[in-house]
Amino acid sequence: MKDRPALSVVIPAHNEERNLLPLFDRLVATLEELERPFEIIIVDDASTDASVPLLRNLAANDSRLTAVCLRRNSGQTAALAAGFETAAGEVVVAMDGDLQHAPEDIPAMLAKIDEGFDLVNGWRADRVDPFLTRRLPSRAANWMIRRFSGIDLQDFGGTFKAYRAELLAQLRLYGDLHRFIPVLAALHGARIAEVPIGSFERAAGKSHYGLGRTIRVFFDLITVSFLARYLTRPMHFFGSLGVLCGTAGGAALLYVIAKKIQGVHVMVEHGPLLIAGSVLALTGLQLLCTGLIGEVLMRTYFESQGRSIYGAREIIGRGASCRGA
Repeated sequence: MKDRPALSVVIPAHNEERNLLPLFDRLVATLEELERPFEIIIVDDASTDASVPLLRNLAANDSRLTAVCLRRNSGQTAALAAGFETAAGEVVVAMDGDLQHAPEDIPAMLAKIDEGFDLVNGWRADRVDPFLTRRLPSRAANWMIRRFSGIDLQDFGGTFKAYRAELLAQLRLYGDLHRFIPVLAALHGARIAEVPIGSFERAAGKSHYGLGRTIRVFFDLITVSFLARYLTRPMHFFGSLGVLCGTAGGAALLYVIAKKIQGVHVMVEHGPLLIAGSVLALTGLQLLCTGLIGEVLMRTYFESQGRSIYGAREIIGRGASCRGA
């Protein structure tokens, strides 16, 4: 049986034919100096260039490379998820395949992992990307994520991160949630550190990101913020809104009823208030029902998958030890 590598490097790539060979050479040179068993996993996200034949040739000449070729272009989150599921290392490093991340920064990230952190985030302190189309939207997105998540990181959007494998085993990625991995990891009690990394211009090829990404980040942020606060207690969110709407609607209806008893023609004098009160009362009832349905779904989710609502870092005594249980 093949020994488990100490380190796995996962690289999602789409149409990066001209960058893959120099990246692979630099990676191998850097990782060999660490004197740790390693593997490199490149996930080709349905490239239309000659990336796949190149990867096939590289893998034939170096058994430390594994290429995962997706059937269709599924996006960076799906490519990362495929790489994470394939990785066998005790520590997993993820980075882009466009040479904007320097493999030479990996040792600094691993040093933080060795200090006991579960996730090390790469912070592009001095970015060389265009200001209006890349840096400004990134700053806005990072500010929003910090504000809503309460996690004090400078750079959420970069792929360049190092993880303990047991942490990744607890994360489920979908949509475009790869940029929120630190937030998802924090939900599991992960210890997170951040180190500055180099930022370089793309050596070849075309960037796959643009200004419109900020809007998608905002929508994903709403999802993650909800998950962070109310994943296991949706009634606390919907119930609070339901009580607020129901109370306001009930008060309005009571006022209208009191006026009706006094002989006031409520449809003439208070028609808008009657309609608003009725709508608020019904909305409050619907929100309470939504909260109940959410509670049932959460219990079904955790019980059907055998998932726990907690994660134990370590069990001491009884001859047992676990991480990320």
